[in-house]
Amino acid sequence: MLLGVNVDHVATLRQARYALLPDSPNAEPSPLEASLDAMAGGADSITIHVRADRRHMQERDAFEIRRECPLPLNLEMGVTEPMLRLALELKPDFVCLVPETREEVTTEGGLDVAGRMDEVKRCVASLREAGIKVSLFIDPDGHQVEASAECGGQMIELHTGGFANAEGDAVMGEVERLITAARMGKGMDLQVNAGHGINYVNLSRLFTVPHLAELNIGHSIVSRAMRVGMEAAVREMKEAMASYPE
Repeated sequence: MLLGVNVDHVATLRQARYALLPDSPNAEPSPLEASLDAMAGGADSITIHVRADRRHMQERDAFEIRRECPLPLNLEMGVTEPMLRLALELKPDFVCLVPETREEVTTEGGLDVAGRMDEVKRCVASLREAGIKVSLFIDPDGHQVEASAECGGQMIELHTGGFANAEGDAVMGEVERLITAARMGKGMDLQVNAGHGINYVNLSRLFTVPHLAELNIGHSIVSRAMRVGMEAAVREMKEAMASYPE
């Protein structure tokens, strides 16, 4: 199971001080340096989300990471024309299409692929024509898995927020939803990834979910890095993931 490290919240910390001083030589921390440290810790790819409101990652960060970090780059993006233009210029290895609203603190819930089929299908086609592999960030719902395959996606990323926020008996219910969706995705020849709210404590509870190829984890790793550094935080997560039975 591969690990994609999301470095968005490194940029969140920088923007808290330097949002109005983007060219300051004192602007820190650096998402690029965090990406290189993540690589040293064993990350398999780097994930970034350039949001429409530019609340953390900026376009210059995306191009700098693409240019200077040799790991595969996964760009999370909303299904909009401006973001599509950015992706076609940046040419990341992967794009993950996600829902996006200005009001949310972070991405909440999966993309309604079924309800936005026409525009998602057009976006997927443009990205694939440019040689970019496409993933759809969806809730673990069979209808959305089917829609992801229908629109031409090559991968799905199962939204694990419901699992991460569940307590007590509800945890197993969320795990069962993920199991069912993962099996459906695999049966439709989709690569199955997962992400959102996964941390060092709840990770092992996902090990009964089959066919997981990659986890995309950000907040928990960046938080742990405050104690031990990014390289060590990534290494710890990779070591924990090594117990995944598949």
